[in-house]
Amino acid sequence: MTTETERASGLLDAQAKAEHLFAAVEDRGLITAGASEREVSDRIRDLAGDMFGIRRFWHKRIVRAGPNTLHPYEDNPPDRVLADDDIVFVDFGPIFADWEADFGRTFVLGDDPAKLRLRDALPQLFAAGRRYFEAHPAITGAELYAEVKRLTADAGWTFGGAHSGHLVGEFPHERINGDQIGYYITDGSDEPMRRHDRAGRDCHWILEIHLVDETHGFGGFYEELLDL
Repeated sequence: MTTETERASGLLDAQAKAEHLFAAVEDRGLITAGASEREVSDRIRDLAGDMFGIRRFWHKRIVRAGPNTLHPYEDNPPDRVLADDDIVFVDFGPIFADWEADFGRTFVLGDDPAKLRLRDALPQLFAAGRRYFEAHPAITGAELYAEVKRLTADAGWTFGGAHSGHLVGEFPHERINGDQIGYYITDGSDEPMRRHDRAGRDCHWILEIHLVDETHGFGGFYEELLDL
């Protein structure tokens, strides 16, 4: 039986590999103007296979650019060709040796100051949300969601998602259906986040930050492990 230490180590190792993958994506210039979102997604998929032998992803692969960055995960906007000055976010859920990673980052093509400002705000707001989580041992998903939205509004942005994160674990982790609100960081998720799942294991969480610049009509996305 996997110990809690082994579970935490497996999730952290999966995330470290996902971070390495995303760094390689940027270093190799795979996100380029003139390519479609689907083409960029396939490039990253192929690189993940070459680097780590990844053949499975536990959720749909997302590459969104320009106005498509306004759409939350649940949407499926039409495939778009990246432009020279686009903002682009990537959200992949690769599986490493049966451990799930969920990793999202935002990239800017060009030097548009509004897009760069939003990109740079994402990790700052993620860190602020994590600090709040760490400071409140009995926090619920609903309380953290409310705080993330407050932090976002105070910083001058709109929050773009109906939730700001979810459970993560071994593949497949507890199936998240739409009515299982307690598996999300969102309104109505009133159980303490620091709890055990139905198998008696520690719950581990992903925190998602989806910022929207309503004035300029684009957004950005950032996600990784919250509690490890």
